[in-house]
Parts: sequence; structure tokens; C-alpha cells
Amino acid sequence: MSLQGKTLFISGASRGIGLAIALRAARDKANIAIAAKTATPHPTLPGTIYTAAEEIEKAGGTALPIICDIRDEEQVKSAIDQTAAKFGGIDILVNNASAISLTNTQETTVKKYDLMHSINGRGTWMVSKYAIPHLIKSGKNPHILNLSPPLSMKEEWFKNNVAYTMSKMNMSMCVLGMAGELRRHKIGVNALWPLTLIGTAALTQVGDVSAMKLRTPDIMADAAYEVFLKDSSKFSGNFLVDELFLRREGFTNMDQYAPGERKFSPDFFLPDEVLEEIDELRASQGWK
Repeated sequence: MSLQGKTLFISGASRGIGLAIALRAARDKANIAIAAKTATPHPTLPGTIYTAAEEIEKAGGTALPIICDIRDEEQVKSAIDQTAAKFGGIDILVNNASAISLTNTQETTVKKYDLMHSINGRGTWMVSKYAIPHLIKSGKNPHILNLSPPLSMKEEWFKNNVAYTMSKMNMSMCVLGMAGELRRHKIGVNALWPLTLIGTAALTQVGDVSAMKLRTPDIMADAAYEVFLKDSSKFSGNFLVDELFLRREGFTNMDQYAPGERKFSPDFFLPDEVLEEIDELRASQGWK
């Protein structure tokens, strides 16, 4: 099985993890709609929807760059309609676009709160809403993948950045609810989250990461690709962690994502049982 001839709609795919997922699909000659705001170069971040489209075409895919702010309902509807008209439908939706502010309640402005919630929670829900009719008609193993964490109500994940955590858990609640809602349509709805911090340009906007051990976005892209190959009628409602999922699927070469590195700081929102299972699999499977 491959993604050849399938159509992916990826929000925020002009750079980072979203672009990495697009490039992995492009190797299968997939069609990819790049829905993002960045039409002109950002002053500090590389990449636009047009440079992303060039990379996708070079990798073997067919790209459709679309200027789209997922906070705007009309822009979302138009982007979905353009994609379906261009490629004849939509088979896979990736809700990748996200905003972050690791600040406590007093330090978080109302403007920043609104930004995170309008993109992370509301945006994910709205893009899904307008993509669902096309996914129902797909007939080609349709999937929705949200880049969001395992659901958790533990205080430790909320206390330092309440607004951000609320917004990311909203994305994960979309997975929980839509997996049940869309099961009769055989649409797989899952979440994917990194075990470690991922080295993207956007991460540098959060703070100094020069001393951190980071992995490339390719690990998330490879994990997402394996999700898309799963039977959507049976594989749904899962909250996946990249390395753990790949190891469960038989992939052990983790060196390729950070050559020579063995010790990483875990990302936010990871349950203890995930970290315990990772340690066990690393010991039994190795790294190559």
C-alpha cells in the first residue's frame, strides 16, 4: 500500500513537521494541499506555501499552495473546496497548524489566549468539519490526524501554561469525539505527538534551544505515514507517540533522526507508562 494518487490537506504545512509530512507523502506521488498563512517570507522563519510547493513537486508529489488562515471560516471553506475541485476529493486531513505560548495565566494576554484557542481547538474542529463530507466520500482509506498529545487531566501539565494546555487538549478531544462520530463512515481519527522535542525553526521562537537534544521532523513524518497506511475502519481513536508507535510497528533505526544521541528530554504531556515502555523497547530492540 502507498499514498500514490491520494489527496492530503495539511494545515500549517509551509515548514516544520507539516512540511516533513507533506514531503514523505510526496515520495509516493501523492497530491498535497498546503494550507497556511505564509505567502511571503517571514522575517525570522524560513519557508512559504510556495517554497513548500516547490519542495513537494521536486520530491514527486503534486502540490496546491493555498493561502488560508484557519481562524477564518470562509478561507477554510474555500481552501477545502479548492482542494476537492483540483484533485477530485480529499482522502487525508492533517491538523498540524498550532500556536504556542508557554506562559502562566497572569503572563498570558487575552490576545494570545484567543490566538491559541482559535487555531488549536477551534481551527482543528472547523477544518475537520468542512473536510469530513469529502472524507466520507473518499472510499480510499480516509484518515484525520491531529498533531496533539495524549489526553490527560494531570495538574502537572496545566499548572505552568494553562491556556496552551487547554488549547492542545481541545485538539485531542476532537480526536476522542470524532473517532466515535465517524467510525460508521470508516474514517480513522488519531492523534500523534513527539516523544522528544523536534528541531524546527518555530521552536526557536519559544526560547533558546541550542543546548537541547533535538530530533528532526522526519520521525513525525515517518510515524504519520505509517498511520495513513493503517486500515481506517479499524485503526481509530488512538493517541500515538512517534517513537513508541514506530517501534511497535517494527521500526528500530532511531539513529537516523538524531545520529549518535541517546538521551533526550521528553516532550510535554507524556504519561509515565509511555516512558516506561520506551525504555523497555530501547533495551530490547536497540537503536539501529
